[in-house]
Amino acid sequence: MATTKSAPAGRSGIDWAGLGWMFLFFWYFSGVTQALLWASGTTGSTGSRQALLASALWLVPLLLFPGRARLLAGAIGAVLWLCSLTGFAYFLVYGQEFSQSVIFIMFESNVNEATEYLGHYFSWSIVLAVVAYGLGGWLLWRKVRPVYLPRRAALLASLLLFTVSVGYQGVRQFFKHEEPLAALEDFEKRIEAAAPWQLVIGYRHYLQQLTNMEALLASREQIPPLKNLTDAHAGQPSTLVLVIGESTNRQRLSLYGYSRPTTPNLDKLRDELQVFDNVVTPRPYTIEALQQVLTFADQESPELYRTTPSLVSVMKQAGYKTYWITNQQTITKRNTMLTTFSKQADEQFYLNNNRDQNARQYDGSVLEPFAQVLADDAPRKFVVVHLLGTHMRYQYRYPEEFERFTDRRGVPDSVTDDQLPTYNSYDNAVLYNDHVVSSLIERFRATDPNGFLLYLADHGEAVFDAPDPEVLGRNEGAPTSPMYTVPFILWNSPKWQAQQPRDFASALNRPYSSSHFIHTWADLAGLRFDTFDPSKSLVSAEFKPRPLLIGNPGQPKGLIDFSLIKPKKPATAGAEVVQQERESKEQPL
Repeated sequence: MATTKSAPAGRSGIDWAGLGWMFLFFWYFSGVTQALLWASGTTGSTGSRQALLASALWLVPLLLFPGRARLLAGAIGAVLWLCSLTGFAYFLVYGQEFSQSVIFIMFESNVNEATEYLGHYFSWSIVLAVVAYGLGGWLLWRKVRPVYLPRRAALLASLLLFTVSVGYQGVRQFFKHEEPLAALEDFEKRIEAAAPWQLVIGYRHYLQQLTNMEALLASREQIPPLKNLTDAHAGQPSTLVLVIGESTNRQRLSLYGYSRPTTPNLDKLRDELQVFDNVVTPRPYTIEALQQVLTFADQESPELYRTTPSLVSVMKQAGYKTYWITNQQTITKRNTMLTTFSKQADEQFYLNNNRDQNARQYDGSVLEPFAQVLADDAPRKFVVVHLLGTHMRYQYRYPEEFERFTDRRGVPDSVTDDQLPTYNSYDNAVLYNDHVVSSLIERFRATDPNGFLLYLADHGEAVFDAPDPEVLGRNEGAPTSPMYTVPFILWNSPKWQAQQPRDFASALNRPYSSSHFIHTWADLAGLRFDTFDPSKSLVSAEFKPRPLLIGNPGQPKGLIDFSLIKPKKPATAGAEVVQQERESKEQPL
């Protein structure tokens, strides 16, 4: 057999050029798209490294059966090309990486939506790019030639390639995790950037999370509605907007006294806003926090999110048409609960379909669907806008024109030179977040609505802040103040304020946990029901201060009162430094 022969006569040694062309051919179908993503700054280099290693696997059959090398390469390449087309074309249209979230959106769309989509995005330039992409693969295939090795050398080389591409990671994850499923999931993360695994793994994860979501939705359908619900604004046209931020520590907002001008637009709107400055989140993680924020669960009854109506359900019961606009990842292992909440809404807009959270996905994308919802002729609308906010990695959260903070001006002395780029990028992310939130308010205000817009973040984030300047991120086991302090800002339209006059002055400094948010929202919306507790409403005259419990409620003995953590004072710089910084650059629009 040809596969057992040594190299043909006249050829000595290893045909390294032949091996190179083989590898380049297989790498092409994964590496090109990953290289484009990396070069565009959309993602980091992880996907490119994964594609490089995973592509080596396909050399194995060609080395074992060199006599059929071109046939095998053509068959494998055709499959890889077809599987990679979706990711390549998706990048051309959106500049993002294909993921299981895209699969979710595809299967959620009906024929009319798909037709509209194709009509909207079709262009001959994309067709030509896809043709050129296929032509490039064909030209590389023509370069593929058999590489003959002695049988033992071919077996050893194949074993080495298998180990480098997938074997080492598979074995490593198996020994690293006690649960086989956990090992499989971690292994999949290390190859899913490459074709065909991007589709195969994406589809498997989609089915898995879809099953979980359908189970959650089915269980929520069994939850009875609120008893004796009344609405002070029943029958009146109204639009109520909830904007949920992400990883935003209010101590880094100039609106809350921070020395750097990180919220210039909200600062200008200050006289129209109610700025609550003593609100904390119960938990420093998105899902765990929002399970309480968006339901009747709290730190003392954390499981109520399973058995009580969500905020979306409450608003639907009150007669509102509901919308969910999100720039968070759509259907992942961590975000399935949020997708379940969103699926309860009448209409959804899923904008972030990246595989990796550390990818450029700007929150400005919510503005167009928000305008579309505001133009909807439904008389009563409830709109949730879920931002990616200032989520790590911060440099991916803002466009280049918002990179204002680049030096040490206004930075505490405790921040080291190594920490400074991260510290600055977080402030730049806050600056862009200010642009998005203020734009939402201004677009809402321009419609002359009868309603209000409320913005709060799910949790904060420590980014080298005093009194623990070495801490970056969030750790419930070692809590610091910045992880829990969140912005809580209300804009009332003149029409709404006239119908429901309130003096918020006495409420602005109240200590409050967002775990009781649903009671505050109901109070602001004029809703009453049997389980409404005015003492848990931040804006009620019957408000009663409670311990601001933080920690894992699954370990109730470990819960502590946030007041035991000494909040830091906003980092200050001299007034002259702040003024110089304000004058150094124009604010981006």
